[in-house]
Amino acid sequence: SGRTGDGGGAPRPLYMDVQATTPLDPRVLDSMLPYLTACYGNPHSRTHAYGWESEAAMEKARQQVADLIGADSREIIFTSGATESNNMAIKGVARFYKSRKKHIITTQTEHKCVLDSCRSLETEGFRVTYLPVKRNGLIDLKELEAAFQPDTSLVSVMTVNNEIGVKQPIHDIGEICRARKVFFHTDAAQAIGKIPMDVNNMKIDLMSISGHKIYGPKGVGALYVRRRPRVRLEPLQSGGGQERGLRSGTVPTPLAVGLGAACEVAQQEMEYDHKRISQLAERLVTKIMSEVPDVVMNGDQEHRYPGCINLSFAYVEGESLLMALKDVALSSGSACTSASLEPSYVLRAIGTDEDLAHSSIRFGIGRFTTEEEVDYTVQKCIQHVKRLREMSPLWEMVQDGIDLKSIKWTQH
Repeated sequence: SGRTGDGGGAPRPLYMDVQATTPLDPRVLDSMLPYLTACYGNPHSRTHAYGWESEAAMEKARQQVADLIGADSREIIFTSGATESNNMAIKGVARFYKSRKKHIITTQTEHKCVLDSCRSLETEGFRVTYLPVKRNGLIDLKELEAAFQPDTSLVSVMTVNNEIGVKQPIHDIGEICRARKVFFHTDAAQAIGKIPMDVNNMKIDLMSISGHKIYGPKGVGALYVRRRPRVRLEPLQSGGGQERGLRSGTVPTPLAVGLGAACEVAQQEMEYDHKRISQLAERLVTKIMSEVPDVVMNGDQEHRYPGCINLSFAYVEGESLLMALKDVALSSGSACTSASLEPSYVLRAIGTDEDLAHSSIRFGIGRFTTEEEVDYTVQKCIQHVKRLREMSPLWEMVQDGIDLKSIKWTQH
């Protein structure tokens, strides 16, 4: 399980944080190696064999990405990752249509790069509606319909949430947007390769993809941009006009090849992975819940991707639990915001109490997670939650039947 340290040091913790990043699949590394060594041509060099072989590899990868989502390969733009793809899609569409359309709709639980892209557009004079979500983390389709304005250009709703794993009703959102001739963008970084996605069936116009969430290399992603009905973007990056002029810069062949290979492997293994991960997830949740009282699972129970499990352990400080579980790599939310002590804005949006939000841990189960790793995590988790609760005066008061909500805490 790759737990040995470097050169006889302490063993590394076992990895349960696949929402943050995934290990590279060995099959992906094999596909990349030739393009890191002998086949180093620039894929845009048209005058010699080095360029041609790199270009052929890049176009094969483009096809592999397209096949995974039911797109045409000409609709795939290589980027540096989902953050860039999200920025390109949201700012690109907004700015291209700005003479007639100045309104955008998104949700309060999007990834930070979507929210920040929208915030920066607000400073340019665009209006943004940030839809709330219900307690289960899903948007209300009636509220979405009510949010449209005559000058709405884009709706951006992520497919699978990176913190609580809930899966939005993408198909229905696509129908609603198409009926109003408004473009629909989805950040599918946590969904692609894990659940079936079809851009035509789901009526998606733009989709963001990340390599390192699907056992591919870091630093590469893609943006799907629909050709019919055609979506126009204002590029963020100017230069030599590569990638249909939407994203200038030399495409990094080894990374593109890795993304393509990761998409192909994901397509082949999706059904098997999903079944296995579902079983492991159920094992983890059932075992913890049967041993520990007052554990809340955040997000909808049905509409979700099973590999992302967010649990709140009442009367335990999440950070203390993470410290105690130091031989398991876990997190309390997204990696991007893990340095701040603010409780997660995603948990806040689903109406989680402040104290419960502070006691939440995200467990990530992936392609290479073993049953032993799940059992070890469960055992340590139960042990430390019990220990931390025994030290907690709040837990003691609750055991004595005191309603904590009724207490008037004095400020000294």
